[in-house]
Amino acid sequence: MTKMGKPAKRNPLTDEKVEALLEQMTLDEKIGQMTQVRHFDDISLGDIRERFIGSVIHTQGPLPGNDALEWQAKFAAFQKEALSTRLGIPLFFGVDAVHGQNTFEGATIFPHNIGLGAAGNAELVEKAAAITAIEAKATGFQWVFSPCVAIPFNEKWGRVYEAFSESTELTAKLSSASVLGHQGSEEKPGVMATAKHFIGDGATDFGVEGGHTSLNYEEVLAFLLPPYQAAIDEGVGSIMASFNTLGNLSMHAHKAMLTDLLKERLAFDGILVSDWKAYSRFGENDIILAGIDMVMAVDGDLDLFQEGVRKGVQSGDIPLERINDAVRRILRQKFRFGLFDRPYPDKDLIDRIGIPAHRAVARQAVRESLVLLKNENQALPLRKDQKIVVVGEFADNSGLQSGGWTVNWQGTTENYQGATTLLEGIKKFSENMVYYDPDGSAAYPDAEVALIVVGETPYAEFFGDIGGEMDMFQHTLSDAHRGYLRRYAERGIRTVVVLISGRPLVVTDQINQCDAFVAAWLPGSEGDGLAEVLYGQYDFKGKLPHSWPKSEADYSGKYGPNAWDPSADPLFPFGFGLSYQK
Repeated sequence: MTKMGKPAKRNPLTDEKVEALLEQMTLDEKIGQMTQVRHFDDISLGDIRERFIGSVIHTQGPLPGNDALEWQAKFAAFQKEALSTRLGIPLFFGVDAVHGQNTFEGATIFPHNIGLGAAGNAELVEKAAAITAIEAKATGFQWVFSPCVAIPFNEKWGRVYEAFSESTELTAKLSSASVLGHQGSEEKPGVMATAKHFIGDGATDFGVEGGHTSLNYEEVLAFLLPPYQAAIDEGVGSIMASFNTLGNLSMHAHKAMLTDLLKERLAFDGILVSDWKAYSRFGENDIILAGIDMVMAVDGDLDLFQEGVRKGVQSGDIPLERINDAVRRILRQKFRFGLFDRPYPDKDLIDRIGIPAHRAVARQAVRESLVLLKNENQALPLRKDQKIVVVGEFADNSGLQSGGWTVNWQGTTENYQGATTLLEGIKKFSENMVYYDPDGSAAYPDAEVALIVVGETPYAEFFGDIGGEMDMFQHTLSDAHRGYLRRYAERGIRTVVVLISGRPLVVTDQINQCDAFVAAWLPGSEGDGLAEVLYGQYDFKGKLPHSWPKSEADYSGKYGPNAWDPSADPLFPFGFGLSYQK
């Protein structure tokens, strides 16, 4: 049973300012504050002033500029327009910075949350979030849509890597650290964090993105709610509603969960923001009545949303107090995060994007995230005097090693600025010949070790669902990647496999074939950090954040072989991980 939330500590002076503004606002100005749009397609300069827009987001689409200074200038132009309105209420600028400021090429990109879950280091998660806040602010943002605090029940879900773990306890601990790191302190505020997606997004039947969550209310409270409680206790500024349904009702229109539970029982006093295009997708004014405070009015929803809410209030269908509650929450966070005092981006922060100190923390995260699943025949650590052949395209491609939400929404399959790869790291440490066989077709008979790097190509959201509507992914390695290992094993060369993936895959045969097997998750921009552990400069610390499946049959039901299921019989249990010392 989850505990009752504590009323948030309020600054009386801030509340006075909020009420003073609210009393002056027209209905159109209030609806404007509840509106979130993209800086392209949805609006152009002039719309901010005329439609009283409250928030602008950057997502997949035209970039704000070629460098950070141009990004800042783009957003400053919109901010100047917002400040020229009658009441001069500044804009919130939001971004999907889910593992660093991953929309800006050249930023520090951390391992995705599944890797941080494997590391299990709350202090490290806090540091990574604080760095993300600095680099997000340096590119013009004060709000990030992170962390994802879902509990994945089925690894067929295409967003497993966005979550920390199948463990409720571990997820709650790391969620708290992430919120603290992102948001900073009252004396030194960072960016507003967003706990998402409320609630049940990772527990849908068969892992379908936006599917149905068939857990009962008690199970939701026990398994899924604690990370939200932890985030609220840490003062999280916003929570995003989920695409899934619960009790055959869309979460966006689920008043019992959004208002009765989240806002009243848990005393969440921040902004409840919708997900993409929610107004037209999930019931229009029903989502406002359910408790949504700010709406992503994108892809043609802007007119529909603003006009629909206006008519709803005028007809009496939407109580004015519901609108006032939403606007209070939005204004409160704008004051809290200093938008009224410091509305424009800080140019001095630009020089801190991707600096060595930030990358050193990301490299530590890579090292601590690696999980050693097998090590026989003294395959690891690698010796510097060994001749080694590095196999596979994933070994020298920072885009492939970073997964979705990297540079682009669906990730990239190319190298990007500032990143290093595993192959670069191997070459840095090796004192002998390093061969590179990108497609597994070459023959190097004098190689002593074959380091075979395999994995999943990048994906995000429903595109990554296994067996979903896109049907692009499988729970096993591709034929080509299975072939890399088979050919080298048949030659009698010692084989070390590194798996780059956003979730556990069914690789039982490959684990049996090789001498050593490492789960590396999605390490981000500091790929050379893998080599530091493979060469024994550091020991393996990572522990499995998910139970590891034996076969595809483990996913024949609604869920996978999770630790909370007493009947599960995984290949490796949650928390498993070898080290050099054992």
